[in-house]
Amino acid sequence: MYRICRFGLSAQRRSSPALIFEIMKRLTAFTIILALLSACQENNKKSDANAAVSFSRDSLLEDIRILASDSFQGRKPFTKGEDLTVSFLTNKFQSFGLEPGNGNSFVQEVPLVEITPNPAAELLISAPKGNFKLKSRQDYVLTTQDTDSVVRWDNDELIFAGYGVVAPEYNWNDYAGIDVKGKIVLVMVNDPGYGTADSSLFKGKAMTYYGRWTYKYEEAARQGAKGCLIIHNTAAASYPFSVVQNSWGSSNLYMDSRQSPSYNVPLKGWITGSAAKKILAGAGKDTSLLASANKHGFRAVSLNERLTTSVKIQARFQNSQNVIAKLVGTKRPEEYIIYTAHWDHFGVGSADSTGDTIYNGAMDNASGTAALLEMARAFAHLDTKPERSILFLAVTAEEQGLLGSDYYSQHPVYPLEKTVANLNMDVMNSGERTKDVVISGRGQNTLEDYVDSAAHRQGRYIAPDSHSEGGGYFRSDHFSFAKRGVPSLSMGSGDDVVGKGKEYGKKIGAIYGELHYHQPSDEFDSTWTFDGGLEDMKLLYNIGLTLGNETTWPKWNEGSEFKAIREKKK
Repeated sequence: MYRICRFGLSAQRRSSPALIFEIMKRLTAFTIILALLSACQENNKKSDANAAVSFSRDSLLEDIRILASDSFQGRKPFTKGEDLTVSFLTNKFQSFGLEPGNGNSFVQEVPLVEITPNPAAELLISAPKGNFKLKSRQDYVLTTQDTDSVVRWDNDELIFAGYGVVAPEYNWNDYAGIDVKGKIVLVMVNDPGYGTADSSLFKGKAMTYYGRWTYKYEEAARQGAKGCLIIHNTAAASYPFSVVQNSWGSSNLYMDSRQSPSYNVPLKGWITGSAAKKILAGAGKDTSLLASANKHGFRAVSLNERLTTSVKIQARFQNSQNVIAKLVGTKRPEEYIIYTAHWDHFGVGSADSTGDTIYNGAMDNASGTAALLEMARAFAHLDTKPERSILFLAVTAEEQGLLGSDYYSQHPVYPLEKTVANLNMDVMNSGERTKDVVISGRGQNTLEDYVDSAAHRQGRYIAPDSHSEGGGYFRSDHFSFAKRGVPSLSMGSGDDVVGKGKEYGKKIGAIYGELHYHQPSDEFDSTWTFDGGLEDMKLLYNIGLTLGNETTWPKWNEGSEFKAIREKKK
């Protein structure tokens, strides 16, 4: 005899209309309960995945070891190291079951030009107080984007142009009242806010884009200058002159602009602080001239000095490659969250004190690239896939000026107006967990609310960026997306190391910056725990998963210079 045991009802009594109504009512209630239970289980799946993601420490370390090995030759574009890296990443993405991110291909070709400069040994300076010479590499470095066989300064006039900034929103113009066309400009690194204690000037000590060395050359080109020299300062630049020497001491890559040529400063470079003092002394000036550039009303001045030198050029045009993999969304596949990390480093270059010439780039950025792979594996293995599509983009030539990400953002495979957010990973924490999280360029967009929520679930807090003067927001690949309107995030561990405090964390960070950043000594270390990096990865994963299942869109905050760009695209 059939019975609905749950409700204690027998088929022997089913002829009663009242009883049938009661059965249907209870069945409806039962159906609702089942639906609710199913929904709860589904939500629990999502939240469990959100909370309990497990990244493989062993896999992460092994990928870093491989990418930073000598056999990969420092992963410089246009070398065997690029071929090995692209093949390694493609095979990894395929093994996770991800789809190719560019049609049927995992790669996006990025047309670049490699320029190898061979500068003259000296820079000759004719000065009012007597002529003198500066030594190449020791006192200055020079490079060029020109592809001519030789680029020269030939007794060309030198102008001191303060910070080289034209910022109408801050009522600031270092080029006001002077014509620098065909002349060489000498400028300081960072921006006027850094140079004073006035927090209302620009953004105080926090660097704006006007403080970036890339901006200095861009503005000098707009002014028609023949050359631009930036005075190096370790504190203001946030890295020592050795980093400049290593970065600019051999070949460099630039966008292949033959199809859309534009004016660039023919010769550009950096000089040491001591060399700058010699130049000022030769003009009968001192460092008080530099200090005067911190004040409103500063006007550029000629130093009445003439500079002569030359640089021979070798140019090679070739394509490098971004690597893209895709996890297709289940409900809104035409909306995208992009995780990025740059795979490149500096290859083989000048030897350090031990004779090592391979710039392995283990932390910068084999660590971020390996984290990208772990992120891709975690998403690919989810039982319930996100509703939006997730892209995993390993970009080329970040070390050469964010070229790979800039090319993608100019030639997006997927529309930027449909790109929800960019989450970037660059130099992960190889050591201990921290109580705090630091966001580069804090205050820009509402992705920071997602960080706050995810950090809170980890028992962490957002701390102010103690190195905001370094301009971190403008120094990695998220910036290529930000300047084209896509809400972008770059974050990482802070200084407040669990059980050891902030001073300990600052010391560890300083050691890396002074001894290993952009040095051959940035090599794999088998003692790394990556406790902090793994926790940061979980935080970024949780943000991506939340975004992947939402219908809302992150927004730029009022006052952000990128807000209007995004609004034009929507």
